[in-house]
Formats: sequence, C-alpha cells, structure tokens
Amino acid sequence: MNKKYFSIASKSEGIYKEKGSKFIAFAYPVETEEDIKIELDLLKKEYFDARHICYAYRLGENGEKFRANDDGEPNHSAGTPILNQLKSLELSDVLVAVVRYFGGTKLGVSGLITAYKLSTQEALKQAVVVEKIPTTKIEITFEYADLNEAMKLVKKYDGKILNQTYDNSKSSIELQIPSEFNTILKNDIVQLSHLGVRIDII
Repeated sequence: MNKKYFSIASKSEGIYKEKGSKFIAFAYPVETEEDIKIELDLLKKEYFDARHICYAYRLGENGEKFRANDDGEPNHSAGTPILNQLKSLELSDVLVAVVRYFGGTKLGVSGLITAYKLSTQEALKQAVVVEKIPTTKIEITFEYADLNEAMKLVKKYDGKILNQTYDNSKSSIELQIPSEFNTILKNDIVQLSHLGVRIDII
C-alpha cells in the first residue's frame, strides 16, 4: 500500500491585521501547476487593487514540487513563511495566497514574516485536512469494438474516469488510478502492446 499524505478538502480563508495593513489568506486544494495558475489569475482579477499577492504551494506525495513567491515584498519575507507553514503541517497539493492591503505604516521584514505566517495559519486553521493517496494518470486508447476490454481495465485499476471520448475509429479514456497499481500497469502495458488496446502514462 502506498504511503498516504495530507491535503485540504476545500478552500478556506483567514485574515490578519497589523498597523492598518490587512492580510487576507486563501488556502486552496490543488493538483497541478495549471490549477494554481487558474486560482492565482482569479485572485488577481478580484483583488486587482491590492498592493501584493504573495503565495506558496506544495505538490506531490512528498511536496517535491514547491514554490514561494514574494510578489515585490522583501526577499523571503512573504512566500517563505507561507511555505514553511505548509511544511510544518505536512500539507501538500495545497496553494496558499495572501492578499495584502498596505495600511500606510511599514512593518519591517520581521513584521512581514509574522504577518504572512499568522495569516496563513488562520486560513489553514479553517481548513478540513484530508488523507490522500498517490495517484497516476493514464490514458487507455482503443477501438470502439474493444470497449468492454477497456472498461475491464478501468475496474481492474480502481480508476476514476477524468475524460472519455468514443469514436468508431479511435476511442480513449483518461483515468486517475492509485499508484499502488503501477507495477501491474507496467506489466499490462507490455502485454497489451500487440493488441488493439494501448495504455499510456500521462
């Protein structure tokens, strides 16, 4: 069985205020860098008048993909404290973005680190933590006549269907499967390579 890891169930929010500045933190469950881009773009449109929108994220079973962005704040005063909160809570597949409205009084680097840390904490306190298992995305390509064989594979891998296209000449099913099936999957890729059903890891 693959090691489980922790993420959050849905979007959550927290607010921290200091010397007139307001820090609004949003935590999002995400799975890909494209998910992150979408959430950040929406946030920037909604809070177009904010001074800064700083963020950090971790992706993957071990948080192996990560980034921290200060968005114009002094180096490591914003993105890094956000990222450190995700690390300390051992959360992955999570994006936290903090919207800052400047209140007219500078907080200094130490003040900024505290503000971004505490606003992130507030957002994550409101989040429901969930267990996740590592997954792999695959695509099964087949002729429509082999639909039954393709559906047997979906069941065999305990797959979650993400997308499907059916056509008389070429059909496909995109799946998300638990990574514990990867060994079986690799054997099937070899065994099915000479048949009308093809499996690709995507």
